[in-house]
Amino acid sequence: RLDMAVVCPGHVHLYEFKVVDRGPEGGALAQIRERGYADKYRRPGVPVRLIAMEFDREERNIVGFAVETA
Repeated sequence: RLDMAVVCPGHVHLYEFKVVDRGPEGGALAQIRERGYADKYRRPGVPVRLIAMEFDREERNIVGFAVETA
């Protein structure tokens, strides 16, 4: 399941958060794409932004961040 969806008039933001062991892996953004999380939010003229954040398990800090407009 998607971690968080923020639906506002005129735009949608979809968030996926991952905890990783060894630096950024890109898995959070890949998961949004592969599982089609944006599909149910697509509307003509409404941009859907995919926002992926990866956190290091030990450092407890953001190690990866990606944004894409679908």
